[in-house]
Amino acid sequence: MSEKVLMKGNEAIAEAAIIAGCRHYFGYPITPQTEIAAYMAKKMPKIGGTFLQAESEIAAINMVYGVSSAGLRVMTSSSSPGVSLKGEGLSYLAGADLPALIVNVQRGGPGLGGIQPSQSDYFQATRGGGHGDYHMIVLAPASVQEMAELTVKGFELADTYRMTSMILADGTMGQMMEPVALDDLRVNPMPAKPWATTGTGMKRPHNIVNSLFLQPEELEKFNFERYERYARIEETEALAEEYLMDDAEIAVAAFGIAARVSKNAIDEARKMGIKVGLIRPITLWPFPKAVFRKAADHVKSMISVELSMGQMIEDVRLAAECRVPVSLCNRAGGMIPSPDQVLAAIVSAAKGGH
Repeated sequence: MSEKVLMKGNEAIAEAAIIAGCRHYFGYPITPQTEIAAYMAKKMPKIGGTFLQAESEIAAINMVYGVSSAGLRVMTSSSSPGVSLKGEGLSYLAGADLPALIVNVQRGGPGLGGIQPSQSDYFQATRGGGHGDYHMIVLAPASVQEMAELTVKGFELADTYRMTSMILADGTMGQMMEPVALDDLRVNPMPAKPWATTGTGMKRPHNIVNSLFLQPEELEKFNFERYERYARIEETEALAEEYLMDDAEIAVAAFGIAARVSKNAIDEARKMGIKVGLIRPITLWPFPKAVFRKAADHVKSMISVELSMGQMIEDVRLAAECRVPVSLCNRAGGMIPSPDQVLAAIVSAAKGGH
C-alpha cells in the first residue's frame, strides 16, 4: 500500500510539479495560493531548481514564456486578480505555441473582492483568459489527491499539445488538508522539443519563438491550424466523473468543492427516493459535452451548482442542447452552497420546479 502524507492542496500542487520535472517557478504572493510559492521557495534551491519571486504577476508570466521557449517545464501560480494581470502573457504563450502550467486558486471577485473561495473565474479560464483566438486546457480538481494528479497531467498535456494548461481550483481546494499518495503519481518521459531555443551548435537552422505575424494570411493559417489541434483535444481529452447517473432522472453538474457538497446532497436525496446523480467535469476545457449530451437522453432536468453567479451553467445548457431545463443553485462572493441548499434544489426539481 502506498504511503500517504497529509498535505494542503497548494502544497500537493507544488510537490507534484517537482515530481513532474518542473525545476523553474516564477510567481508573486497572493491569498489563497501563497503556499505554492512558499513551498517552491523552500524546495527549489535544494534540488538545483529556480525559484524567483518576480516584481509583479506580469513579470512572472513573461519569465515563464522565456523558460518555456528553452524547452523546459515551468510553472507559475496566482489567484484571481493576479491571473488577470497575467492575461496578456497567457495570450503570448498561446500565440507562440509554448507549453506551461499556470495555477489559479480562485478567490471572490470582481476586483480585489475577498480572499474566500470562489469559482467565478470559469469564464476567464475556459474562454482563454487574454486577447485573441485561443484556448487553455483547464483542469478542475475536487480533492487534494487530484490537485497532485492533475498537476502532473497538466504538464504532460501542455507538452503534448504545445499549449498552456491551467489548474483551476477554488480557495477551499488550495487550503484544505487531506492524505495524498505521492508515490502513486506516474510521470511519462518528457517529449523531445525540436522547436526549443536551445542553441544550434551550428548543426541546425535557428529556432525562432514569436507570436507576431504581420501578414494576415500567415496569422490566419496559424489560427486555423491551432483550432484543428483544439478539435483533436476536444475529441480525446475531455474528462468527467459520473456518480449514480445510470438511473438518474435529475443530473447535478458541479466541480471542485461544489461537487463534494453536491455528493452529500445527492446521497440524502437518494434516501428520499429521488433518482438524482452527479456529473463532475474534470476538464472544464475541453468541456465534457458528450457526457451531458448522453444524460439529456434520460434525465428530466439538470442543476448547475456553482460558487459564482452562474457561469458553467451556460456550457451545461449548450452541451445538453437545450433538451432539458437547467437551473442554478449557487452562492457567490466567497460563500459555499451547503448540502441542505443543494438538497432543496434537488427536491424542487423533483417536484417539477426549475
